Amino acid sequence: MTKQDVLRRITEQTGIDPQLSSTIMESFFDVIKGAVSEGETIYIRRFGSFGPKQRARKIGRNLSANTALVIEAHSIPGFKPSAEFVQQVRSSKADRK
Repeated sequence: MTKQDVLRRITEQTGIDPQLSSTIMESFFDVIKGAVSEGETIYIRRFGSFGPKQRARKIGRNLSANTALVIEAHSIPGFKPSAEFVQQVRSSKADRK
């Protein structure tokens, strides 16, 4: 499913203008990206949380040159689904089999 498919479904379910739906969705993504890049965690009840995850410093390998290199500690964006979301996916997957 693509972003356009999601926008189409939102428009069908809510009756909101497609352009307005697109603007709202883009604003939502911008808020999430901005907050996570500033180190904040966003909690969306019954869905999950978006936040930065810390990666420790480690030694990596350049296989083509056969050398070791240091990968410094850094942050990456992360998502943790809520228990309710996980349960919904698990139960729907069991129905598909």
